[in-house]
Amino acid sequence: MPVPETEVYLYEKVIISISCCCSFLGSTLIIATHGLWPDLRTKPRQLLVYLSVADLLSAVSYLYGVLRDFDSSSWDCVLQGALSTFANTSSFFWTVAIAIYLYIIIVRSDQHLAGSLCVLFHAVSWSVPLVITVAAVSLRKIGYDASDVSVGWCWVSILAEDHFLWMLLTGKIWEFIAYITLPILYIRIKKHINRAHEALSEYRPILSSSSSYHSRSSSADLKLTLIPIIFILLRIWSTVRFILTLCGSPVVENRLLVTLHGVGNTFQGAANCIMFILCTKPIRLRLISSLCSFCRNEDDKSMESESKITSRQASTSLPSPFVTEE
Repeated sequence: MPVPETEVYLYEKVIISISCCCSFLGSTLIIATHGLWPDLRTKPRQLLVYLSVADLLSAVSYLYGVLRDFDSSSWDCVLQGALSTFANTSSFFWTVAIAIYLYIIIVRSDQHLAGSLCVLFHAVSWSVPLVITVAAVSLRKIGYDASDVSVGWCWVSILAEDHFLWMLLTGKIWEFIAYITLPILYIRIKKHINRAHEALSEYRPILSSSSSYHSRSSSADLKLTLIPIIFILLRIWSTVRFILTLCGSPVVENRLLVTLHGVGNTFQGAANCIMFILCTKPIRLRLISSLCSFCRNEDDKSMESESKITSRQASTSLPSPFVTEE
């Protein structure tokens, strides 16, 4: 029996492909800056690197799926669906793990507990998605889904009788948990920081660096607010289409909804890069400085090369005016 397919138009493929590329570059930049500058290797940024690895894998697998635009459960459809399932689920776990780590460090002030939990974060965030993905592939649950719960790529086969259960296990249940957990944890963190600011407010006038301190804390407050908001704004569209698919609603094929779903699922790596790299002043300044230094070096090499060429041309074409002929 043929499955009614949600068509993915060319302009949607272009937009989603650009989103995938931005996420790939953003995740790569996060990983690269962590490797280049050892003094910036704090534990939260280390956890962010692991999240970026998952987001990078997601971007690659989604890009292949969008460009391939599957129409059956071929071998590469299953492979792409397995990779995106593993990476996407791992991304949920690492996103929540970072929130838990920050909560323990900032609110509980327990450095030892936070450090010991990092081993657990690795065990859960890599092994649980892997076990779920292997089980789904082994039971032949990964396959063509007619783009009703995806945008061109493969996920849980729409023909599987228990596809609702496997959609929950391979992503949606963890997504719902993240929707609830992230706002609660970041609200608790913000409240704790605000109470600390109020307690210090009477001493700020006598602090010489009060203005710079206030600027840094305001920036941190803004990021803590944006983290759960951006996550929900990016992911909510896939959840909406998931619910519409279960209800059998034709709205699932709405073009704006399909595009938002595609961009939301693929832009997480780019969003993290914008927040934690481009909008973090020390790292942004280092990037600009490194880029300027690279450009200067390239210009110097170019000028040196041109100078050598000019010198060789002069020596082979005309005698030097400072040499007397015999």
